[in-house]
Amino acid sequence: MSDASPHREHGLRWWVYHLLDGAGHDRLSRFIHTALVALVIVSVAAVILQSVPEYDEEYDRYFEIVEYVAVGAFTIEYLLRLWSAPEHAPYSGAGPWTARWRYLISGWSIIDFVSIIPFYLSYVTNADLRVLLFLRLLRFFKLARYSAGMRTIIAVLEAEKRALLASSIILFGCVLFSATAMHLAEHDVQPEKFGSIPDAMWWAIVTITTLGYGDVTPVTLVGRLIASVTMVTGYVMLGLPVGIVATAFSEEIHRREFVVTWSMLSRVPLFHGLDANSIAEIMRYLRAQSFPSGALIARRGEIAHSMYFIAEGEVEISLPDQDMRLGEGQFFGEVALLRNTLRSSNVRSTEPTKLLVLDAYDLRTIMSRNPKIGHMIESVAAGRAEFSAKERRGDIIAAELKPAPPEASPE
Repeated sequence: MSDASPHREHGLRWWVYHLLDGAGHDRLSRFIHTALVALVIVSVAAVILQSVPEYDEEYDRYFEIVEYVAVGAFTIEYLLRLWSAPEHAPYSGAGPWTARWRYLISGWSIIDFVSIIPFYLSYVTNADLRVLLFLRLLRFFKLARYSAGMRTIIAVLEAEKRALLASSIILFGCVLFSATAMHLAEHDVQPEKFGSIPDAMWWAIVTITTLGYGDVTPVTLVGRLIASVTMVTGYVMLGLPVGIVATAFSEEIHRREFVVTWSMLSRVPLFHGLDANSIAEIMRYLRAQSFPSGALIARRGEIAHSMYFIAEGEVEISLPDQDMRLGEGQFFGEVALLRNTLRSSNVRSTEPTKLLVLDAYDLRTIMSRNPKIGHMIESVAAGRAEFSAKERRGDIIAAELKPAPPEASPE
C-alpha cells in the first residue's frame, strides 16, 4: 500500500496538471479551459460595470455573486496548480517542494495570486472592494495563459528583449538630444515651455511618437528645423521595434508550425525509422489540415487528388456494406490516388481530427526519391482488396473503385 500511494499521487497530479494546463484533448479538459476563460471575461466585465454608479446600485448583488464565484474558482485553480507544479516540465527535475516554490515565484503564479488577493484583503482591511479595483483587473492577464496567440506574443517579446531594450535606449537618446537642442533654441523665447530640458522632453516625446498635441510648438527658425528632424527621426525610430516584433513573430509562427508538423509526422508509423533529413524533405510536401467532428473529408464519386495521414483523431469510411474506422497513425486515400480511380465512399471525421495531406504529384515524387516508403505504400494499397470488415487499416476496398474518366486531350 505504501508503494502504491506515491504512484497514485503522481498519477493524480499528472491528471490535474493536464486538465488545468489545457494540454488534454478530452471533453473535461476543454470544458474546464472554456469555463475558466469565460469566468475571467465575466469577472473583468463585472469590475468594469461596477464602476458605473447606476449599475453598481442596481446590480450590486449580482456583481458580488460573480466576484464570489470567480474568486472561489480562481483560488481552487491556484491551489491545484501549486500542488501539481512538480509535473510541470521546467520543474520536473526538482523535488516536489522545490518545484512548488519555483512555480510560486513564477510570473504566471504571481498573476494568479494577485487576481484573488484583493478579495481576501478586503476582509482583513475592512475596505471596499473598489479600493483594490486595479488589482482585480489584473486577472485580465490570466487570459494569456489560455490563449496560444497571447503566449506566442509573450514568447516573442521575451526572445527579443535585448533588441527591444537596445531600440528603447536609442529612442530615449533621440528624445534626450531633441529636447536638449530645443531647450537651447527656444528657452529664451518660450521659457515657460522650454525653460528646462525636462520641460522640453514632453515636446520631444509627443513629437517623436507622432502624436503632436500642438500644446507646445517652436516659434524660431532653428526650433522648427530641429522639430522637422525630430519628426522624421520619430518615424524611423518607431518602425524599429515594430519591425523587430513583426519579424520575430513571423519566425515564431513558422517555427511552431514546423514543430507541430514534425510532431504530427512522427505519429505516423509509415515514417518511423527515417532520418532527420528524410523527414525534413517529406515535410516540404505535406500540409496540415484540421477538421471538426462530423466534417466530410472525401466524397464518393470525386476524383482523388490527395492521400491523408491521420496525425490525431479518427475518421469513418462508409463502404457500401460496412463502415470502417481509422485512427491515429493510419492513412487513407492512397488506393484511388495510385490507381487513378474515383472515390467510392465518403470519409468523415468522428471527432476533431488533424490530418497531413499529400497531393498526387508530391506522393509520386516522394515514392521516387524514397523507394522504401513507396514500396510500403504500394504494398498496403495492394493488400487492401482483401480487407475484412473487422480490420481497421486502409480506406477504400480496391475492388469497389471505379476508374476515373480519362482527361480529354486537345485535338
